[in-house]
Amino acid sequence: MAESKSSDAADPVASKSMMLDGRVAIVTGGTGGIGSAVSKHLASLGARVAVAYIGDPSPALELVNDINSTHSSESQPQPRAIAVQANVSDASQTSEATYDATFGTNARGTFLCCREAANRLVRDGRGRIVTFSSSGVGSLRVGYSAYAASKAAVEVMTKILARELRGTGITANAVAPGSTASPMFYTGKTKEEAARYIAEAPLGRLGMPEDIAPLVGFLASDAGHWVNARSFAATVAPSS
Repeated sequence: MAESKSSDAADPVASKSMMLDGRVAIVTGGTGGIGSAVSKHLASLGARVAVAYIGDPSPALELVNDINSTHSSESQPQPRAIAVQANVSDASQTSEATYDATFGTNARGTFLCCREAANRLVRDGRGRIVTFSSSGVGSLRVGYSAYAASKAAVEVMTKILARELRGTGITANAVAPGSTASPMFYTGKTKEEAARYIAEAPLGRLGMPEDIAPLVGFLASDAGHWVNARSFAATVAPSS
């Protein structure tokens, strides 16, 4: 009987395919809870990261300084990250202005970013586009009609974009996080409401931004080259 051998050593080929050395990553919403974790993770894989933000520049500058201080060295004097300024209720209670703003940010904003990214990546003959949807598309929670619909638009848009980019060497996939401990999650929720989300989670806790970032890193790397036109739920199945 042949003895199976196991080793804790990482496969050098697999490890190399997961790295992003020499790549440039543009993270829109890069200072948010998930966005900041993604920015840090992509930088740890070797990418140079442009953290796009709107409004107050302080969080972006703090994040960039943190990334650069972590990855700076005499042999790598250039900054690893730079900051770039880019300037929930029931449907019956959702104003048209709120609806338009939600779609403007999630659907239109994603469309414009994807369009510009695709136009530039085509010139290089390769690239990765990773958008953010939400588990709310499938959970159909009451009170999230505008938000979930805007994220459903992102999923469809991403899958069609992947087909439109066929043969270019560019992939497009969406990541759909579940309930994640971030400022956005807690906004507008009472302690009781937040506790109810936690109670529904099979692991007994909310997801963390750091739980989401590795999936984005995989899709952005060479290791994810065969994954295209898909939406991935970055969460665990709800308890029954």
